[in-house]
Order: sequence, then C-alpha cells, then structure tokens
Amino acid sequence: MKSSVALYDPQLIDWLLEGDVSIQYQVHRDLLAIKKQDLQDRIATEGWGAQFLSYRKKEGHWGDRFYQPKWISTHYTILDLKNLAISPKNAEIRQSISQVLENLKGPDGGILCSGAAKKSDVCVNGMFLNYAAYFRNHQDKLKSIVDFLLKEHMQDGGFNCNSNMTGATHSSLHSTISVLEGILEYTNNSYRYRIEELQRAADRAREFILQHRLFRSHRTGNIIDKKMLMLSYPSRWKYDILRALDHFQFAGISYDPRMREALDILKKKRREDGKWVIQAKHPGQTHIDMEKTGAPSRWNTLRALRVITHFGE
Repeated sequence: MKSSVALYDPQLIDWLLEGDVSIQYQVHRDLLAIKKQDLQDRIATEGWGAQFLSYRKKEGHWGDRFYQPKWISTHYTILDLKNLAISPKNAEIRQSISQVLENLKGPDGGILCSGAAKKSDVCVNGMFLNYAAYFRNHQDKLKSIVDFLLKEHMQDGGFNCNSNMTGATHSSLHSTISVLEGILEYTNNSYRYRIEELQRAADRAREFILQHRLFRSHRTGNIIDKKMLMLSYPSRWKYDILRALDHFQFAGISYDPRMREALDILKKKRREDGKWVIQAKHPGQTHIDMEKTGAPSRWNTLRALRVITHFGE
C-alpha cells in the first residue's frame, strides 16, 4: 500500500536530520542538494564515526586483523566508515589502508584476506577498491588490484568470488555489486589506469543484474533468495535490491523496465509514516549497532528516498 506521506514531507526530513551527523550530511548532500562540509568534518569526532575510530588499535588495525573477525575487522570497519561519508582525508584510515597494501598483496595482485591465504577474494577486492579509491590511495598501489578484478571478469558479465578459488560458471549478485561499487568509486575519483576497460566491465555487470531483474533467476524467473528482498544495513558483502538500486542511482543510470518489480517492492515496504525499517541484520560481531532490527531506519529511509528521487514515483 502506497504511503500517503509526501516524498519530501518536512516532518520526515526533520526526523532524518535528528539522526547521526553522517545521516545529516548525506541528507543535505543527496536529498537537499546542499554540501555541508562542516557536517562531514564532524563525522570523525562525534557519533558513529567517532565510535568506529575509537576501536582502532595502536598498531593501526581493527579487530584481530584485516578480515577477522566479521564485522569488526579492519576491512569491514573501514567500509563502514567510508559509507558514513567520513572525510577521505582522514589520516588514520589512510595509514591503515597503506599497511594493508604493504603487507597483504598476493601473488595474483589482489589483497589477501590473511597472510596465510594463497589466493585473493574477488568480492573482498571489489570492496577494497571501493574504499581505497575513496580515501585517495595512489594509483600505482591500486593497479594490481584493477588487473586482478579485470582478469576475474566472467563471460556472463558479472563476477563471482569462486571464479579463482573453486571455479564458477555463473556470476554472483553478491560479488558483482561489490565490484561495481569499487569501479564506480575508482571512476568518480578520476583514476585513469585501465579506466575504459573498467567502465565496459561495469556496463556489462549492470546488465547482468538487470537480466536478473535484480533478484530473479534468468533461467526460471524464480526469486534467487528471498533475503535479497529484505532491507538490511550495513550490507556487508551481501546483495539486496536496495543496495543494487542505490548503486544504479549513484552511477546515474536511467530507469530500465527491468527495475520495475524491485522498485515496486521497495515502495510497498514504506510505512504509512513515510519511513522504512531495518528488516534483518547479518549475524556477526559488531563494534556498535547503529539501528535496531524492526525499528524505523534512517539509513534505509535515506537510501530509499534517494533511489525514488532518482527514478521517480
């Protein structure tokens, strides 16, 4: 049932602006088209951003190491901080990424999940490229990661974390969205190394998602996994329709009829008060829980509003 609340109801905007400073910043940037640098600068010193940063060890990492344990490792904490839109100039985060680049490059050119690993994970490297590009790491440091991801691009247009591990014949929506987000951040920050190849790969990867109508099997038309219709945040490495639609809007992709069903599902999940909730969370250790499952979610409301703003009612 469609909500009677207007898309930009002032009370809804006010409610969003009562949230964490990272939400305030993104509401101004994405919904109100106002760049509030003072808000972005505060993300590191208050609220969720400051809490995440406070868990950084004196050695320069979070959790036990780069990828362990989920979700308090260096990898997922930096991904969370990037998604908060913390300043890309943050010195502590940049130093932590540099340590990973120095110590965990694998023979295949990608970032290894641990020093004992033999092969790099495609999904992890897509996420790593996402935040490494956001925090403006030098292009030379990222070249081998770009090479690795392009080498693992599959014939059907997408990516699969098993392609170089146990082998894969069909791409995964989970891996594909992670790599797409990495390519987009790399592109947005004016990196040039193999950029045309990356952009062609991104076009094919988005087509792969569209061929699946964002959540359906291309062979049977059945729902691939009902969890893909659940609105979770943070997304971690998991794919869902809101994450995909948010990527499409950030990439400036125009409406495609194959998005229709996913957009309709998203709109139906809107409550009468105009808000969306957190429907599920991915189990694992967390530094903090930004929002409660089942409760109105500023993250999901913000993300859904910028999707609907981009594609229209």
